[in-house]
Amino acid sequence: MTAPVSSDAQSPGLRTHLRGLWLPLVTPFRDGLVDEVSLRRLVRHYAALPIDGLILAATSGEGLTLGLLELEWIVAAARETSAEARRYLPICLGLAGSDTRAMCHILDETAGWPIDGYLISSPSYSRPSQRGLLRHFTVLADHASWPIALYNIPYRAAVNLETETLLELACHPNIVGMKDCGANRVQSIELLRRRPAGFRILTGEDALYLEALCDGADGAILLSAHIETATFAAIGKLLREGNHDGARAQWDRVSGLTRLLFAEPSPAPAKYWLARIGLIESAEVRLPMVEVSRELATRLEAEIARRNAVLTAAG
Repeated sequence: MTAPVSSDAQSPGLRTHLRGLWLPLVTPFRDGLVDEVSLRRLVRHYAALPIDGLILAATSGEGLTLGLLELEWIVAAARETSAEARRYLPICLGLAGSDTRAMCHILDETAGWPIDGYLISSPSYSRPSQRGLLRHFTVLADHASWPIALYNIPYRAAVNLETETLLELACHPNIVGMKDCGANRVQSIELLRRRPAGFRILTGEDALYLEALCDGADGAILLSAHIETATFAAIGKLLREGNHDGARAQWDRVSGLTRLLFAEPSPAPAKYWLARIGLIESAEVRLPMVEVSRELATRLEAEIARRNAVLTAAG
């Protein structure tokens, strides 16, 4: 691996950038190590496509299996490669943990990295009260050198950030938005209606992408956008232009993809696909994740073949 690089220039602000289509980039591995060649290839590829930012080392990036030095190198390589592509891609670093003091230490360690902010999920397993969640995120936001986007995903964390808690956190000057994986449309709509001005809400539920945008979400963070990236971006653009029929037609092209890529634990299906089309060298994941089953591999192969046939027929 090459040495990390630093950045003196900061972004205009995560609050400004946190909208549109963000990609939670997978972390490519080969023989147990982060694959530098594949990582840089991924960043170059997506820097040329209509995405609005990258999330690094979150769930899709297998962040919980990465050491601090690996995280630092991934961030530096992504920033360096996007600069080489002459595109400033905002970068959020995914963080997770159930020890507030340890999380503050990680915030200190990463304060000088060339990022634009953090995506921080609720503490898992410990199941704190809403008062505990409020204090946890307030301490982190007070401590962080970069802005924070909250990540509400109760089916992984075993606790939901409830509406009143989220609304109070949304008033913190260093908390600028959230990734909404609450899978509760009623709560999502209430948050969209009551949020303070400038607080961005992006859906992280791939299968609910169109629905969330129609409800007023500012964008999405979608694993599925590794594939058919331009189509996912077009859906948001068409809706902003008021072309709901056009957006629905584009959604019909990719809605099945959002189910297929989550048929087994993510990001293994997406990595299989990316390896098959040559964007990464290997579909390798780190335990406790395992590569896709033979049955799902067959389904993925069939869908790759079908989409290739459609492209060939169209052009």
